Amino acid sequence: MNDVLSLLAYGDAGWGDEILSGVGITVSLSLATLPLGLGLGLLLALAKRAEDPALRLSANIYTTIFRGLPELLTLFLVYYGGQSLINSAFGAAGLPALTISSFIAGMIALGMVFSAFASEVFLSAFQAIPAGQAEAGRSLGLHRFAIFYKITFPQLARHALPGLSNCWQNLLKDTALVSVIGLADILRQTSIAARVTREPFLFFGLACVLFLILTFVSGAGIARLERWSNRGVMAR
Repeated sequence: MNDVLSLLAYGDAGWGDEILSGVGITVSLSLATLPLGLGLGLLLALAKRAEDPALRLSANIYTTIFRGLPELLTLFLVYYGGQSLINSAFGAAGLPALTISSFIAGMIALGMVFSAFASEVFLSAFQAIPAGQAEAGRSLGLHRFAIFYKITFPQLARHALPGLSNCWQNLLKDTALVSVIGLADILRQTSIAARVTREPFLFFGLACVLFLILTFVSGAGIARLERWSNRGVMAR
């Protein structure tokens, strides 16, 4: 028991500070990716509902690609392929090479995947809102943005929240993939500790516990948010 506590101690004698910093990186990456994925997912859902067939086709192609590709492959394409393309363009323009950090690459890649799934959630939520409500808003003289902001969006958020909570839980787990491109998240820090100390069961077990704690905390927060969003809604 003392050996375990010494390995998990905070400071030079143990790995507690490194693992705690990995938790911070995992949470930071998840929170940074969330608004990117939500915003892009909402735009994709709006594009799928647009009257322009080219816009609908483009949105459907995007979601088909990033829902079908493995998340790890998407991460490699962004981190290695995207960096190569950008530097080729910069080189042609006479600009210095640009290095994409593993954090930014992870945020972009996971955000693209998240947005593809979130767009389907938003699309289903749009379909759950009666069309007559928007028509009522137009009859009152409200412009399109006011109808969306005051009538459609509050209901859209309530209907989409359960599905988006599943997307968030998947995002939280997918952050472990960024360890392969050098980001010092939970999995990378525990992997290093397991290799150096030759205690894989201890440190990988700790990684499992940490991800489960983050999942339970997120679940509790989402449940509270769902209760808040459903306030005033009559039970059926």
